[in-house]
Amino acid sequence: MRWPRPALGILGGMGPLATADFYRRLIERTPAVTDQGHLPVLMWADPAVPDRTAALLGEGPSPVPALVEGARWLKQAGARYLAVPCNTAHAYVEQLSKAAGVEVLDMVKAALAAATETAPGAKRVGILATRGTRLAGLYERAGARLGLDVIQVPARVQREYVDAAIRAVKGGADLAAAEQWIASATETLKGQGAQVAIAACTEIPLVSGAAARVLPLVDSTDALVDAVVSRLWTPDELVPGNGTPGVSSSARTK
Repeated sequence: MRWPRPALGILGGMGPLATADFYRRLIERTPAVTDQGHLPVLMWADPAVPDRTAALLGEGPSPVPALVEGARWLKQAGARYLAVPCNTAHAYVEQLSKAAGVEVLDMVKAALAAATETAPGAKRVGILATRGTRLAGLYERAGARLGLDVIQVPARVQREYVDAAIRAVKGGADLAAAEQWIASATETLKGQGAQVAIAACTEIPLVSGAAARVLPLVDSTDALVDAVVSRLWTPDELVPGNGTPGVSSSARTK
């Protein structure tokens, strides 16, 4: 199919609520003034993708085959770029991109860049993430390339607060308690010298309101959305039928 602008493929389902949240934010943050001005989006949201953290911890099967299957489907359907709204899945992005032959926009790089913009001059960045993201060192490696010192919470805080909050969001449990746990974890990061924090799991932004009052907080979901818009979106008037000479505004809104 021919699209008026590059089509985005969303490789989601990790988890389902985080995927829906990503797409909602993409619509809200795209500066389109007509329906036709929004990005064409294809979505593969398979919640059966094996758990990424379990795989990285050696406690479950690899998610790569399922991720590659989804990515290939999206490419065949017309996606020119992929967004994967799951930080932990970025441990497999290089394999995924190579196997599927399609560019995957880098959520980790986008989140760290947003942190330097949110807190200019900050050198110590606190991370709220899954154990899998921690084990893979995704933010540590990317941060080192930017000259940033990446800080993780202690193992106890990870287990009792961060992991518990992520499970609560995925399971539809008490989100008020989850919000307090994330705020407590952010307090710990602040005590460790973090100058800005990143909600580096797509479930965490859903319960990060209180944490944002502790430290400047970067939402990795928003960072990926902004990277997508920056790469793919063009003004409405450049989209065929939205501003083409001879096409009336009344015709364009029908």
